[in-house]
Amino acid sequence: MNMIRVWGGGIYENEAFYREADERGILVWQDFIFGCVPYPSDVTFLANVREEAIYNIKRLRNHASLAFWCGNNEVEEGLRHWGWQKDYPAGVMEEWFKGYDTTFRELLPSLVKEHDGTRSYIHGSPYNSNWGNPEKFAASDVHDWGLWYGELPFEAMADRLPRFASEFGFQSFPEMKTIRTFATPDQWSLESEVMKVHQKASTGNSLIKKYMDMYYREPQDFEDFVYLGLVMQGNGMEESVEAMRRGRPYCMGALYWQINDSWPVVSWASIDYYDNWKAQHYRMRDVFAPLALGVELKGEVLNYYTMSDYLQDSNDLLLTLQVIDFTKGKRKEFSEKINAAANTSQIVKRFRLSDLVTEAEKSHTLIHAFLTDSKGKIISTKDHFFYWPNKLDLPMTEVKTKVNYADGKYTVTLTSKKLAKDVFIEIPIQGAQLSDNFIDLLPGEKRTIVITSPLLKAADKTPVTVKHIRETY
Repeated sequence: MNMIRVWGGGIYENEAFYREADERGILVWQDFIFGCVPYPSDVTFLANVREEAIYNIKRLRNHASLAFWCGNNEVEEGLRHWGWQKDYPAGVMEEWFKGYDTTFRELLPSLVKEHDGTRSYIHGSPYNSNWGNPEKFAASDVHDWGLWYGELPFEAMADRLPRFASEFGFQSFPEMKTIRTFATPDQWSLESEVMKVHQKASTGNSLIKKYMDMYYREPQDFEDFVYLGLVMQGNGMEESVEAMRRGRPYCMGALYWQINDSWPVVSWASIDYYDNWKAQHYRMRDVFAPLALGVELKGEVLNYYTMSDYLQDSNDLLLTLQVIDFTKGKRKEFSEKINAAANTSQIVKRFRLSDLVTEAEKSHTLIHAFLTDSKGKIISTKDHFFYWPNKLDLPMTEVKTKVNYADGKYTVTLTSKKLAKDVFIEIPIQGAQLSDNFIDLLPGEKRTIVITSPLLKAADKTPVTVKHIRETY
């Protein structure tokens, strides 16, 4: 990632956060800390706002990472679109609108100009659009909750690209080792009291299930449901983000909601409270890579994209495409030299489906593509399935594991004779870092995953377990 948004419902972060962003070259979109409700605008309150704003502008203005000031999160959105007019008299609403302008269109921009003077400011996010009015997506930033609250399918996001997506997302449960920290087995159900307490969306656990019924077969138990939800969040959000990145230069940004959790909870986060990466975070790492492959099915043609943030062209690359049967392995292979143009997304190769698969083969075939440099090093990979898992003929297969144990590091080797889709490696150590996870293990492929944590000891031989989609039904 090259940009992060500090949300108006959170805090002004500490110095360490901004220093890390400076050193790592990560831009910071900084909301002033106002979010989702109308605020007082009397003289006493605004005097407090003034002091708080001046303090933080002066504190943050010299950080190279600070890119942008935003007045608030969704305050005007709420005033205009959340139905408050039904609950409050017209006079109150009028005062709230006037107070909004005083705070966010007059006071804060004047303070930014006076005490910073080098950065842009907008009154709030989203600037103007509402997710229920996609005709407004053509300007400024968008919080697109058509996915999730609007119950649109993941694939619909490609048809409603914004100019800049500053908020969108999809929920999942955290993995079971996190759930075990707040729920005993008798509470492992969607509608248990504990699970409902740990769900803060206005619509939540039931909506995860509704989406799961669209894309996956019925899981056998709660633990399988949790695992499938993680996979669904990761793969669905990857599809949404990739569509935005392919849509460059029309769409020039994708900041998803959200990265982190403030407590162990069911949420939109890609990293849970204990620093365990969900499937989404691995997928975001891949789709946001400086140079990544993208794929788009248009009619009877597969379009392959290079999506580059590099400021120089990347030349003399090799695009390889393999047609892989879930059980029998590689059936066809194509390769072609390509160049990836700097700072853009572009189609570099088109394949007719008739040259790759028949209609009958789609349910048990995937297209595995990878991009390598002139030295043969893999830059990016992209697996394309023709359907979501509920329409795939996934084979029963055993994933064999071999673990090399060392203090602080376990090295796990995975093999399978047939496709094992979305292989999840579990280890009961909170915050353990895995080099990769939730992977598609191809027939006959050998994959090595490195797990690191200061809590790992060679002598303990902490158990490492694996699960894949076909084992859930």
